[in-house]
Amino acid sequence: MKPPSLSGWVLSLASSLVCIACIAGMPSATAAELEVQGSRLLVSGMLDGTAIKEFTEQLASGSVHTVVFKDSFGGTAEAAGAFADAIRASGVQTEVRGQCMAACAYAFLAGKTHRFGYGAQVNGILLPVAARPTAAELAVRWRGDETHKTLADFTPTVGSAAKPVEASAPPPKDNWQPDHGVLFTASPTLFGRVYNTYYCDGTQGRDFSKCERLADADPYKLGVLTP
Repeated sequence: MKPPSLSGWVLSLASSLVCIACIAGMPSATAAELEVQGSRLLVSGMLDGTAIKEFTEQLASGSVHTVVFKDSFGGTAEAAGAFADAIRASGVQTEVRGQCMAACAYAFLAGKTHRFGYGAQVNGILLPVAARPTAAELAVRWRGDETHKTLADFTPTVGSAAKPVEASAPPPKDNWQPDHGVLFTASPTLFGRVYNTYYCDGTQGRDFSKCERLADADPYKLGVLTP
């Protein structure tokens, strides 16, 4: 394939900066809202557990084929596990349009296939991590059962039984820091979408332009997105 011209690289860089700025300017969080659009179930807002009963019932009806997360800016680790369990049990596909952060990102990974939506919007997902992953950990961290193990870092009720902790240690769910994680972005350009990956240590707050860019972290190769 012919490599992009210099102007293409400029557009790619500009799009990446726009993407980071877009995420940094996220609106105030609201509770999750559900909207049925034919065979698609649109989910927006915080995954705080308030909509899990309705969400599970919608998937159990068998009429939903794709769950679309649109601008869902976080939630709790417990809600992430509940939404993910419902998605996995129903075998539906998942899609992200706009931003999908923290709890949303883990629920997104539970889909039979999990993809970014098409269109002119900037897409991004932020997966919380307890510590900076190594290159080897990145390669398997969000594939199959490894996703459960990662979420278990934050809540002992997900996955296998919780390991005993010292009395002085904070509860595992206290480690849930939605702004601390690996951020995957997809920005539209004249040459197609450009994908970038960043590690955010949490100190950046909502200014994701301060995150460290990671090399060799293609979301398709890492299993975060499926073809």
